[in-house]
Amino acid sequence: MTTQTAVWLLLGLAFIAANLPWLSDRLFFIRTPVSGEKGIWYRLLEWLLMYFLAGGIALLIERKDAGNIFPQDWEFYTVTLCLFVIFALPGFIYHVELKHQLARERRRSG
Repeated sequence: MTTQTAVWLLLGLAFIAANLPWLSDRLFFIRTPVSGEKGIWYRLLEWLLMYFLAGGIALLIERKDAGNIFPQDWEFYTVTLCLFVIFALPGFIYHVELKHQLARERRRSG
């Protein structure tokens, strides 16, 4: 795998990982919550775990591609966290706004 392919694969994986907590109604993608609706704190916790999972995969790809892991300062992790927030926007907007609006339209027309 070339470096460019690895970068695009990682960006795609990070985009999917950032949106999964907002699109899934299961707790940690395994079981349905007792209340029927997954709360915002569970979604944020899942989102943070997905950030660390994507970061871990990035470290593995870096080690395989470059042979070692280069040290990074806090600025690097701040930028990656902000990028992960931006990647999560489509799923967040769908969950907060679009999903409820579509349900209202279905009830109104049906």
